[in-house]
Amino acid sequence: MRYIIRKLVTLLITLFAVSLLAFLAFSVIPGDPAVLRLGVDATPEALDALRAEMGLDRPLALRYVEWLGQMLFGDMGRSFAHEPSVRELLGDRLVITGTLMGLGFLMSLVIALPIGLLCVENVGAGRGGLRPLQGVVTGLTQIMMAVPPLFLGLVLTFVFGLTVRLFTPSAFISFRESLSGYLFYMLFPALAIALPKSAMIIRVIRSSVRDELGKDYVQTAVSRGNGPRAVLYRHVLPNIAVPVMTFSVLTLIMMITDSIVVEQVFSIPGAGRLLVGAIGARDFPVVQALVVVIAAFVMISHALTDIISRLIDRRIIV
Repeated sequence: MRYIIRKLVTLLITLFAVSLLAFLAFSVIPGDPAVLRLGVDATPEALDALRAEMGLDRPLALRYVEWLGQMLFGDMGRSFAHEPSVRELLGDRLVITGTLMGLGFLMSLVIALPIGLLCVENVGAGRGGLRPLQGVVTGLTQIMMAVPPLFLGLVLTFVFGLTVRLFTPSAFISFRESLSGYLFYMLFPALAIALPKSAMIIRVIRSSVRDELGKDYVQTAVSRGNGPRAVLYRHVLPNIAVPVMTFSVLTLIMMITDSIVVEQVFSIPGAGRLLVGAIGARDFPVVQALVVVIAAFVMISHALTDIISRLIDRRIIV
């Protein structure tokens, strides 16, 4: 319990530091939101009035305290470039990006775990007859890790959208219109994210098993009469569960940046696309809120991974 409390305190302190840095960074960078909204031909009086309406005429420290207090109660402020509040603006977009990342993560596990286990089972059993399979898997994983999601997205759009016509490119279907159509459309961008990450997870599983097979406890288990399959599933795989889980969560976090790119390719109105547009429009409330949300997701994911790893193996100190 003390360990969990320490993790939560560290998480809160880190979130506070991130919120401060995000607010300061987007408050000092060049660019006047009032000028961007009214144009360079606006009168000084009109610009001053809009700055006062946006709250840009108040001291920086006071603006940060007010913004942080509002964030704690779920009020993310109002967008400089859009009419709705930031919270309303992010609502559906976070759901869409979360769906994209969730499907991508699930698909990467569905692809990686069976293939990874098949490969390590052959290694653990010492089967030489399936070495061609090992070579094919190694080659495919290297290719998939080298191909960026942007290129995979373009390939999937050309093959399944323009050639096979399973979906209509750029014709995004909202989950409010049709849940089944929404999920089907999201399968293809999720696959573009999942393939490189599944290749990474397969390589981690294989390398972790090979490292474990050379350790003394494996030789001891073999000397006691355990067969290759028993050694693999009873002794080796439980010991690689923590590093594989940790790396899998890391791939989920890396999907944040992948989703920003893939959303552009498939014309998905998600949080990543909103972030790119908000940066260009100097819409600081939206950018600050997204930075804090992303940072919170990353840190909570790491904290939960550390806690679960500690519960699985109390020898781990993180």
